[in-house]
Amino acid sequence: MEIKYAALIGLGAMGSFFAPRMEAYLGREHFQVVASGGRKERLEKEGVTVNGVNYKFSVRTPEEEGPKADLIIMAMKDMGLFQAIEDIRNLVGERTQILCVMNGIESEERVAAAYGWDHVLYSYMRMSIVMKDGVAEFDPYWGKVHFGEAENVALTPRVKAVKAFFDACDIPYQIDADMKRGIWFKYMCNVGENMTCALLGIPFGAFRSSGPANEIRREAMREVMAIANRLGVDLNEADIEKQEEAINNIPYPNKPSTLQDLEGKKKTEVELFAGTVVRLGKELGIPTPLSFLFYNGIRVLEEKNAGEFDR
Repeated sequence: MEIKYAALIGLGAMGSFFAPRMEAYLGREHFQVVASGGRKERLEKEGVTVNGVNYKFSVRTPEEEGPKADLIIMAMKDMGLFQAIEDIRNLVGERTQILCVMNGIESEERVAAAYGWDHVLYSYMRMSIVMKDGVAEFDPYWGKVHFGEAENVALTPRVKAVKAFFDACDIPYQIDADMKRGIWFKYMCNVGENMTCALLGIPFGAFRSSGPANEIRREAMREVMAIANRLGVDLNEADIEKQEEAINNIPYPNKPSTLQDLEGKKKTEVELFAGTVVRLGKELGIPTPLSFLFYNGIRVLEEKNAGEFDR
């Protein structure tokens, strides 16, 4: 299998990590962004600016007939996943592979329910990208995309094909031996960091000096760890310690996606993060008081942004 035509849906912060390099390798005629309506018009008229360069990628509507994609990158937020699953239908062919790099622990199952596991690989991102008003700034080699089968002791042909493609595109990647564990580890970090920063209104850099912020972060991670353990995923205290160095290397002023959304008065992915922890905690009988506070506190901030308290 060789990837000759690729598509991306969700040209936001995570999408900007892929799109310029994919187009540079494949050429404009073999790489397209999927969008419709006003989003399509904005992308065609204004484009997106990535590290100082403005790009106007070829845009294909979901209804448009065209070649089937060998690879589809799905990089939207959780609220858009249901629609995106439908929007890529015309691009999915017999050989198509799909990487859904969005946050969370359940997206692969949702995509596979629509297209089958033969078309879906596990994937997640480990990096920090700041994007505002269509402008993204980040180090393209700080962080990477992780992907693969559930287990990758020996690489399957489709994993090798995506690996060769990312090599050709100069896209940093890692193939985890245990992808499910990797996804849960990232999720644990996201709940601890993303939710803490969003509720308190602090950047990643605050974790370098604030003991109380770190206490909240670590306890939130332990709530996720308890759920993961109950579900058979081996996360432990060593994983929490492992994240200490990584979080200290994130650029000081960078802010996680939920805080960026709140500051932009947008809907957040709090349901995906804290909401999922609360739901699973109830199902499994595991207390999740911090995630309960995150979930309801951030929803109050969304209500505040919407003007609910301006009467």
